[in-house]
Amino acid sequence: MDSRLASTWRRVVSLAWPVSVAAALRTLMRTVDVLVTAAFSPAAVVAVGLANLYGRVPLRIGIGIGSAAIALSSQDTGADAAANRDEAVSSALTLAVLAGVPIAAAGLLFGPPLIRLFGATGDVVTLGATYLAVVLATAPARHVSLVTQRALQGTGDTRTPMYVNGGADVVNITGSVVFGLGLLGAPRYGVLGVGAATAVSNVLSALAFLAVVRSARAPFSLVRPRDPVVARQLLAIAGPKIVEGLARVVAQFPFNAILLAFGTPVNAGYQIGLRVYQQVTSPLTRGYRTATSVLVGQALGDGDPDVARYRTRATLALGVLTVGALGLLLVAFAPAAVSLLASGSPDAVPYAVAFARAYGLSAPLLVAWVVLSGALSGASETRIPLLARVTGVFGVLLGGTYALGVLLGWGEFGAYVAVVAQYGWLALVALLGFAYSDWATRAADMMRERGSE
Repeated sequence: MDSRLASTWRRVVSLAWPVSVAAALRTLMRTVDVLVTAAFSPAAVVAVGLANLYGRVPLRIGIGIGSAAIALSSQDTGADAAANRDEAVSSALTLAVLAGVPIAAAGLLFGPPLIRLFGATGDVVTLGATYLAVVLATAPARHVSLVTQRALQGTGDTRTPMYVNGGADVVNITGSVVFGLGLLGAPRYGVLGVGAATAVSNVLSALAFLAVVRSARAPFSLVRPRDPVVARQLLAIAGPKIVEGLARVVAQFPFNAILLAFGTPVNAGYQIGLRVYQQVTSPLTRGYRTATSVLVGQALGDGDPDVARYRTRATLALGVLTVGALGLLLVAFAPAAVSLLASGSPDAVPYAVAFARAYGLSAPLLVAWVVLSGALSGASETRIPLLARVTGVFGVLLGGTYALGVLLGWGEFGAYVAVVAQYGWLALVALLGFAYSDWATRAADMMRERGSE
């Protein structure tokens, strides 16, 4: 193996594995929440599921601002512009807190009507509003955690976020089980206990990250934000990323409606197949995305776009080999993987297996999209991934499912085809954007504008 390629792969793995471990723990936390809630009542499951749809809003906003933080942090690290990095991180945290306040207020003041928008009544509204108020009240803290972890990752430190997030997730899992189910002599709070466990872990992780930033070992310091140029650049990078994430959430509503029209077992099969796929591929793909953003941003900060391109290609090859192999294994062993989650829904099993295999076949396309969009984000170019996502989810996934499944009468098979086609489209647009757009010049111009060269 070429020594340069081997060195790059080692660097990618060293950055990616802590992110992958943290992602696996986060996925486990969500799975435990579902299992604990299922022990209460069907109304509790529906209530928490509906509330979590709103819970994705602060997540997507935090990820958007965090993407801007990792771009500027990595570029300024590569340029050795410590003062500008301090300004960028501090401005991003300020934006994160301000963005979280109205979300927290909405959860506290408008919980019941927000849940009723789905047509819910009775206990579903009461339980959903309770969970929503408790969880969204900590939206500012959640934003602080998301932004700080990405700012640290931008400097090349992916282990500290793993430790902090891992500890918070363990607290969340323990709290959900103990206070949700009333174990070890604790009161049984049900849905309130599950929501409170999430809220407490959000606050603890934010406090832990702030303690890290205030410590002597922190790679950057917090300052009073004063530079409007940095704030404007953060918004320019974060805005498309936030819209991209929200578009992904919004598209799930009509897509699920189409699947329900094919039959409840089809929709249940989709949920199970998607969960299996995420368990298998999500940790690695999140690691590769972060590693690519960091390596590209630092190379551009050092003034070397050719190195940024090489690192992206190297990570793309590693991703296709590893995640692609996992996808093929999922195709081969889909029935066994699905059986772990579908024991209570035998009618959904055939559809779950088919969806899992469709996602497995799309795994190389998924990781190509993830790596290339991560590279573009590291270069401050989030408009191209936005274009890919909006056209992909609304045009290919939704449009394809409706055209093939409904108009042509293919039914659920049309959805299988659309799932694979969506990732093919995302990968294609990202590849064209990476190959032909002037993202390196955009990054250099923005660095020059904020004085980081």
